[in-house]
Amino acid sequence: MTIENMKATSFKDATFEDWQEKAAASLKGKPIDSLYTNTYENITLKPLYTKGDLPDELTGDLPGQEDYRRGIHSLGYQSESWHIANRLFYNNVGELKEKLEYALSKGQTAISFDVKPELFSDNTALVSLLSSFKNKYPFSLDAGLLQTPLLAALSIASKEAGTADEASGFVAADPIAQASLFGGMPNEENEFFRDWAKMLEEAAQQLPGVKTVLVNSVPYHNSGANAMQELAIAVATGVYLLQKLLDNGWELKKALSKVVFHFAIGSNFFMETAKLRAARLLWSKTAEAFGAEPEERKMVISAETSNFTKTIFDPYVNMLRTGNEAFAAVLGGIQFLHTGSFDEPAGTVKHFSERVARNTQLVLKSEAHLEKVADPAGGSWYVESLTKELAEKAWELFLEMDSRGGIYETLKSGWLQEQISLTAEAREQDIATRKKSIIGTNVYANLSDDVAEPSVEEKKSNYMIDSLDSAITKIKSGSSLLESFKEVESSFASLQLKRLAEPYEELRFRAKKLENQGVQPRVGLICLGELKKHKARADFISGLLSAGGIHAVRSGEVDSISAAIEFINSSEAKQFVICGDQSSYHSFGPELAKDIKREHDVKLYLAGIPDEHQSEWRTAGIQEFLHVRSNALQTLSSMLKDMEVE
Repeated sequence: MTIENMKATSFKDATFEDWQEKAAASLKGKPIDSLYTNTYENITLKPLYTKGDLPDELTGDLPGQEDYRRGIHSLGYQSESWHIANRLFYNNVGELKEKLEYALSKGQTAISFDVKPELFSDNTALVSLLSSFKNKYPFSLDAGLLQTPLLAALSIASKEAGTADEASGFVAADPIAQASLFGGMPNEENEFFRDWAKMLEEAAQQLPGVKTVLVNSVPYHNSGANAMQELAIAVATGVYLLQKLLDNGWELKKALSKVVFHFAIGSNFFMETAKLRAARLLWSKTAEAFGAEPEERKMVISAETSNFTKTIFDPYVNMLRTGNEAFAAVLGGIQFLHTGSFDEPAGTVKHFSERVARNTQLVLKSEAHLEKVADPAGGSWYVESLTKELAEKAWELFLEMDSRGGIYETLKSGWLQEQISLTAEAREQDIATRKKSIIGTNVYANLSDDVAEPSVEEKKSNYMIDSLDSAITKIKSGSSLLESFKEVESSFASLQLKRLAEPYEELRFRAKKLENQGVQPRVGLICLGELKKHKARADFISGLLSAGGIHAVRSGEVDSISAAIEFINSSEAKQFVICGDQSSYHSFGPELAKDIKREHDVKLYLAGIPDEHQSEWRTAGIQEFLHVRSNALQTLSSMLKDMEVE
């Protein structure tokens, strides 16, 4: 072909039907529908998205324009980059000051730390600390029940320096999120919000640049909620708190200017990116319904990488999870971001892990150049379609919540907890059966991990203050919000914060306890026939056992029933799994299990499901068939229980 002919050649436009034809050929008889997947949000993900999936209303939409799904700034992060706001952990104010100075000198761009009663053990030192940093960096603080004294300390620091107008960022709290964790609010709900609105009014006068109203969906996320539920809850909470301020005499513009939203970012990359984009769309429409002007409808978003997805075992994998979640958050268009430390679930945050967490964001900024492009995910047929569908489903759920009385009424009735529980149970079932993977925990577990079980104190949630009396004692003044919650009598079921990996971690710690008692948790694998016949299933069973901290002890190539019994005689294990291919199961038959049970009082399992004679295998003594759809969690727990009894 000449160069002229090449220039004149055109390519046929590929259609969706063309792709389907090629895909069908690759599937070799499987239906195209097998490529479609359903999410916990009840959204069906297609294997291929095309221009036809792009929402019509997106035509002409640009970053910085209504409905702000593509960001609140027209130039994206080039006009105002996101703030690295990693929460710092400390034992006293002196240590916090040292850690803040170091973190800020190494790239952190916001003042963020765990707000706890120890902060107020020395109010003079606290005021000095706040004075040192408040004019240079914005605050990123979920003050929780300690909002009142913290704002008081910041006000004092500002007055002494004469620079109140220069403080920025947020020192905020979400009373509804706190109520969801305590199982109720102070008895006089209206009186509580009247006092809260009055306190925020005083703070607005003294600290006009500081946002004080937090809409915090993190507790719901860490209880197992899906992205759709998080969005509906966030909008419902925002509406509730906004209305409370309006009811107590606030102007709409002023109230909206004080609101900041806080989300946790999970592991489903595109879903989490779409979640943040949908959140801006939903809040824009909500604020518009209140009568807000376009500029007032912009949503300021703070985010943190999920605690729900992290693990104690194989902790370095948490670095990868955090990087994935931080990437999704940045593409989603956040303003403040906390990236968790990889050892945070174990309660042992160290200098090294804090540095890695901070550098994760610095790499996204300086090496991945994500701050150089406005809305890099914008225009993606998949992301835009997912954003639209997620927003629509979240809005439907918000309307249902509204019809039931709003966020607080659905908590009081238990309806919202029930909806979250259904999602959490679905997630937990998928983890238990290993339909969904947690790398290093329920798949590819590393039995050489030497991890200490966290103490009860280390397991306690950052959201809860366990001793309100002790907390109040440590605070000299301005503790009205804390004192109000002291009077709470639980009137509804509180949210149950968790991590997905916890059930498997409990198994691992049970196995470790056995080892400490001198009992090696082990299960024997009776490997039938030559290597190629049993290796696949033996490898599968070894991986399954390791998820429970159990060691697999393999036999040699077993070619007779007597060889199997000889292996059992030489083994110290009391539980065995027969591993082979279907031809091996057919040739040995249930007689293998019968003869083993006749000779030894052991528990027997079979890897996979035999093609025939399943009932005969069970009658012969097979406890359970272990395969890819088995409930691994139940099986492993049962195995460990037998070892503990022995």
